[in-house]
This record gives sequence, C-alpha cells and structure tokens, in this order.
Amino acid sequence: MSHPVRLGLFYGAIFIGTGAASPYMPVWFAHQGLSGAQIGLILSVPMLARAVTAPLLAVWADSFKLRRTALMIMSLVVAVLYGLMTAPLGFAWWIVVWFAASSMFSTLSPLTDVIVLKRAARDGFNYGWPRGIGSAAFIVANLTVGALLTRGTPEIVLVWMIGAVTLTAVGARLLLPPDPVHEDEGHIVGWRSRLAGLGELVRDPAFMTAAVSAGLIQSAHAFYYSFSTLAWKQQGLAEDLTGVLWAVGVATEIGFLWFMEPWRRAVGPRNLLVLGGAAAVVRWTALAFSPPLWMLFPLQALHTLSYAATFLASLQLVERLSTPRNASAAQAINSALSGGVLAGLATIASGWLFDAHGARGYLLMSVISAVGLIGAVRLYGLRRLDP
Repeated sequence: MSHPVRLGLFYGAIFIGTGAASPYMPVWFAHQGLSGAQIGLILSVPMLARAVTAPLLAVWADSFKLRRTALMIMSLVVAVLYGLMTAPLGFAWWIVVWFAASSMFSTLSPLTDVIVLKRAARDGFNYGWPRGIGSAAFIVANLTVGALLTRGTPEIVLVWMIGAVTLTAVGARLLLPPDPVHEDEGHIVGWRSRLAGLGELVRDPAFMTAAVSAGLIQSAHAFYYSFSTLAWKQQGLAEDLTGVLWAVGVATEIGFLWFMEPWRRAVGPRNLLVLGGAAAVVRWTALAFSPPLWMLFPLQALHTLSYAATFLASLQLVERLSTPRNASAAQAINSALSGGVLAGLATIASGWLFDAHGARGYLLMSVISAVGLIGAVRLYGLRRLDP
C-alpha cells in the first residue's frame, strides 16, 4: 500500500471521529439538559487553553524518537476519557473530562500534518490527496451519525467517538511510517532547546501575523461548528438533513483538495487566505438571516474557501515561516490559534448569542472574518513570502 493511501486512511481514522463530534456533540450535551451558554462554555474551554496545551503537547511529542509514538499514546488516552464522559456526574465533570480529551484529540491532526507535509515534499505527492480521504471520512460520519440520530438517542454520538479514536490508536501503529522526529535518529533534543524554538516563533511578527490572520478566519466557524445543527433544527430541519448540508460543504472541500492543486500553486497561499476571508464574510452574513433551504447548498459550498483554502494557506505559510527545528511547534501554534484561543472566545460568545438571538449570532462571525481578512492583506508586505 502506497504512503499517500496509508496516510489518507490515518486521516480517515481521525476525521471519522471529528465528523461525529463537530456537529453532534452539542446535541449530546443538549440531551443531558445543558443550555446553549453551558454548551458553549464546555466546548470553548479546551479551545481557549490550546494556545498553551497544543504547543506543550507538540514539544512533548518531539521528545520521542518516532513521530507516531505520541499519536498512539494520545489516541489511547482520549478513548479512555471519552468513556469517562458517559458517567452522569454533571456539568463540572463533563467540562473537566472534555477539556482533557479535546485538548489531546485536537492535537492529533496538526501532528499528522507535520508527517504528511514532509512526506509529500520528499516523495512528490499532493498533500491534498491523503487529507481529502480524511475529509471523505468526515462526510461518512456526518451522514451516518445524522441518520442514526433520527432513529435513536444522542448517546450514539459518544459510542461512535470512542470507537473512532480507538481505531486512530491502532492506525497510528499500523499506517504511519516510522519517521524520526529528528534527522539524527539517535538524537533527542532537550526540553530547553525545544522551548527555545517555540519562543522564536512567538517573537516572529511575520509568523504571528500569518497565524493570527488565518486563526481569525478559521475561528469564525465557531458558531457554525457549535450551533448550526441546533439553529437549523429550530428552523425545522431534521438531523439527517443537517448531515447532508455538512456533507455538501466537506464534499466541495474534497474536490478542492484533490483536483485544484495546479490552481492552488498558481494562486499562492497569500491569495488563498484572502479568498478564504472574503468567502467567510459572505457565508456567515447570509446564514445570519436564516435563508431558505435551496440557498443553504451554495452557501455550504463556500466551505471550500472559508475553510479549505484558509486551512491550506495557513499550512503553507506556517511551513515557509518556520524551520525544521520548530516545525511541530509551528503547526501546533497555527492549530491552537485557529481552533484554540480565538475559536474558544468565539464559541463562548456563540453560546450566549444563540440563546439570545438564534441564527443572528453568525453576524459576529462575519466581523471576526473581516478582521482576519485585513490581517491577510497585510501579508503582501512580507518579502519572506515572495515567490
């Protein structure tokens, strides 16, 4: 089996869990009797902490000889933590356990990105192919769990996620190549040196401009990720139709990853980031006014730009603005901003806005996207990113 396929199957193992968690964990929490504000708080706490937890987990991951070792360990721990979520011990229990589980689970993808980006550069394949397989698995989870929810209880969401992350642990051992963390396979860099590399990134204004700009555009998906299912349910759409709408967005993302590589290379990461920010402003503004069903499909197709283009642009920008010494930390910081502290603040605000204004909460996401778009435009002044 070729490396792109093996890496794609591992992405699939990760995203078959994410595809259930992103749209349907709010449904599980609501089934436990939590309000929108409480759901927003639970989902946001690990995001807020990711600015600290993700880089630290990345630094810890670099303490092993092989990159896949940390992925195996974290996946097994997350499976245990998801199991502990089933204990009906209330809000305080769920917020602590979800914090630990989500902090580790959300770090799996950026650490995998490091492996795949290096392999793609070395072996000459398109990064979008294995990543697109992960997106396809996301669709499978969206549609399947959405259909199951129309026939059963939300408890199926947690059962699915436990099985998915267990599969991820197995896949880390069987599918990921034994790539060393450092080129000198017998050498393990100490904590002090790894933290120094992390500090270099934080003090680099070019790196932080790129990471924060992309992070703002990505974090503006917070209302969509946390409350689109509940908002559409208020508008009379069933969970299985919600799954279809999510699948439409991810399906266009897959097409972008698999078939638009020549165009993406010609456009370049800075232009991609600007396109992503502009599409996000249009998408969230339109969704704030509860458009009819027929309009939701083209709006979901904008996921190609608001998410996929922004995501790929951020990976490329971060890779160009980092070094092999701090590559893991760079991708972790990038992920921590896009799905971390910025997304956490947006998710907290989303919970309050959903309780008070319903779908109008998307308007705040439009403002956040616009700020990210302004930052993206500023990247045109960075000579380090010139071709």
